[in-house]
Amino acid sequence: MDPFWQWGISLIIAIQTIHGPALDAVFRGISFLGEEEFYLLLFPTLLWCVDTRLGFRIGLIFLLSVYVNSLVKETVAHPRPFELEPSVQLGDAQGYGLPSGHAQNAAIIWGGIAAQARRRWVWVAAIVLAGAIGFSRVYLGVHFPTDVLAGWAIGAVLLAVWLGGYSGTGRRIRRWPLAMQIALAAAVPSALALLFPDPGAVSATGAMAGVGAGYAVSVRYLAVGADGPWWQRVLRFVVGAAVLAALYLGLRLILPGQEAALGLVIRFARYAALGLWISLGAPWLFGVLHLGPRRAPRSPIAEPAHR
Repeated sequence: MDPFWQWGISLIIAIQTIHGPALDAVFRGISFLGEEEFYLLLFPTLLWCVDTRLGFRIGLIFLLSVYVNSLVKETVAHPRPFELEPSVQLGDAQGYGLPSGHAQNAAIIWGGIAAQARRRWVWVAAIVLAGAIGFSRVYLGVHFPTDVLAGWAIGAVLLAVWLGGYSGTGRRIRRWPLAMQIALAAAVPSALALLFPDPGAVSATGAMAGVGAGYAVSVRYLAVGADGPWWQRVLRFVVGAAVLAALYLGLRLILPGQEAALGLVIRFARYAALGLWISLGAPWLFGVLHLGPRRAPRSPIAEPAHR
């Protein structure tokens, strides 16, 4: 075995000397906090129940991170530790290993939330959480330590670029006519999907297109914010998540997309529909059901925080 791989496996084995059923369960739980399924619940929660603008930003940065992670993994084609030493596997994982998607997403998502909160304790919590998620992947034997370090590094770079360029670019785009905003939301993700037609990347870009187009319409024409009493927030999440789950499962049955090229197109459309529900369909339904405080829709140039 290559010394590089052996070093990583030796470290994993050393860490796993303390493992047991209880500790395994703890680290599997921590690892779940870095799963895409968790973030797909976190994003609507922020958008519908906490802060609309924050939810939109976190959703876009997460989808961008998923795309970049899929691209780098397929390019590098790095094996996972348990593929070389099966005895270290304590968790489930598929695909290539470098960079760790859990570590990358944790750095960019929790770092993004901390950057928006602008409070020291939130930054400390974000760093601890991102560190714990990354360590859990090594403990479970599904990533080499270098995979996790690379994930943190890429996540930090993406976050820095995002924070540095989003405000100015966002202000300019918000001054565009609605048709141009929708065209941009469709064109950029479609181009990214064509450049790298991997299933994971196509899912991310499809959702990106739906979220972007839906949010542009929602900001202009819908009047329900993310604030309100706790019971309204809970009901918004329950109703919105129930429909989201039904759409997710139903569209998979109706549009399975088995053929290679056509299947990717169908996958893109399916995830675009989910993104539209999250950013436009659900807020519209909340207004119809009176599940939020009403206010007059504002110009997208101002883009209120909707706290």
